[in-house]
Amino acid sequence: MSRELFGTDGIRGKANLEPMTADTALRVAMATALHFRNGHHQTVVIGKDTRLSGYLLEPAMTAGFVGMGMDVVLVGPIPTPAVAMLTRSLRADLGVVISASHNPFEDNGIKLFGADGFKLSDEVEREIEGNLERVVESRAAPSQLGRARRMDDAGGRYVEFVKSSFPRGMRLDGLKIVVDCAHGAAYKVAPNVLWELGAEVVTIGVQPNGTNINERCGATHPETLAEAVLANCADVGIALDGDADRIQMVDEKGRKIDGDQVMGLIAASWRADGRLRGDGIVATVMSNLGLERHLRSLGLRLERTKVGDRYVVERMREIGWNVGGEQSGHVVLSDYATTGDGLTAALQILSCLVQANRPASEVLRVFEPLPQILRNVRIHGMSPLDQAEVRHVMADAEARLASGGRLLIRKSGTEPLIRVMAEGEDEVLVTAVVNDVADAIQRAAT
Repeated sequence: MSRELFGTDGIRGKANLEPMTADTALRVAMATALHFRNGHHQTVVIGKDTRLSGYLLEPAMTAGFVGMGMDVVLVGPIPTPAVAMLTRSLRADLGVVISASHNPFEDNGIKLFGADGFKLSDEVEREIEGNLERVVESRAAPSQLGRARRMDDAGGRYVEFVKSSFPRGMRLDGLKIVVDCAHGAAYKVAPNVLWELGAEVVTIGVQPNGTNINERCGATHPETLAEAVLANCADVGIALDGDADRIQMVDEKGRKIDGDQVMGLIAASWRADGRLRGDGIVATVMSNLGLERHLRSLGLRLERTKVGDRYVVERMREIGWNVGGEQSGHVVLSDYATTGDGLTAALQILSCLVQANRPASEVLRVFEPLPQILRNVRIHGMSPLDQAEVRHVMADAEARLASGGRLLIRKSGTEPLIRVMAEGEDEVLVTAVVNDVADAIQRAAT
């Protein structure tokens, strides 16, 4: 059975259009409950980000779970990693996040977590899809319906959880930090964490109105953070995305520090402290070759997976490593969290900054990345990658890069895009290769 609804990070689409309608959300909740129902009264935690469409999808999913006999705990706008943490902390059977992460406000999505706080596997998602046609006859009897309640202290619990990952006795006193919350799920908790640890906090992206999430702010627009850091003469800047499971940073000069740099610094720091499990880190095919070379110079390896933090986590669990993530800013530190957690990763980097007692520009950029060019091509309907002309251009591009670089072409799992990425020593060649391939795909797609 194929996965038609689920992509690389749950279900995603335009709000109030299939599959992001109240009807489908209701049925997905029922199908998920049917998969997990095992005879005892069960509980599901539902969180969301700040999108207007959350008011459409949250009650629909609540009704679906209640109608199948499950109790629902509603925690409101809160980061994705907070839902994963609360699912375990409350001994719930399931966690749900209603969010489209870094996408614009028009989109929304559904992410599902098991009782262990980890995202569901492809196999479980396939089984849930297979349940969609069987939910009607499986509804609970009137006397067996579930109940729903709101949890008022969910944000406070997460704040304390994140703070517990910071080295005991260490403080952020004397650091001026700009935090950009993307008008998203962390707009309350992120500033509180930093302030309670002693930092002077400048906030942006903390006035959500339902339609401004990720709008020219947050991890997908770090230039806004860079401007704020420079304008406020801050020591460092932190940008989260709409559901706060990814992070981008900038130093005091306004230079971007992406997920690859973050992982490289944490790996070196944890190895020095004896905390790094295994002999490397797990990242995706998108991570820069510069990171791989940097790790090799430290005697460490880079284990690559396909794109998606869930695949990074799966590989980390398979081989027992505790640091992994994506260049885009999903950083997974399994000593603390079961999924990408922007705030927890930020605190690990800030601890390195405090210990070094040097400017962020000298501490946070640990390797020189190779030129890497990414271009997105929007498609409609069938993929053009199997067409002869496109395959010919792709083969030619790989031959031109030869052993001095690499070409990566993949379909987005969250948007109707084909992503064309190349990297290598020669930036002019890399740019030309990407443009040639992207143009060929664009022609074939029209």
